[in-house]
Amino acid sequence: MWQDIVFLCGSVFSLLVLVPTLRDSMANVPLGTSLPSAVIGIVYGTAFLTLGMSLSAAGSLLTGIMWSLIAALRSPNPLATPADSETETRTNGHGAPQHAD
Repeated sequence: MWQDIVFLCGSVFSLLVLVPTLRDSMANVPLGTSLPSAVIGIVYGTAFLTLGMSLSAAGSLLTGIMWSLIAALRSPNPLATPADSETETRTNGHGAPQHAD
């Protein structure tokens, strides 16, 4: 089915444009964006699988997984205390002090 290929291409495009967000340690994506996107990708993937559209299912599931990784790695920590935030501000995120240059 040509539709399977079209949906796969859309998912591959989504994956390609999400890679920079996942790689950027300074990226900050709200959970209100990343978690619903992850759920939608997984639900769509499951729906495509039940329709026999295995390529679309794989693409959507991978997109859901990518959004899950973004939620886990690039969303603000809702459990962080003000002290954690202050420490993060004074360091470069790796425990080392920031330099002026």
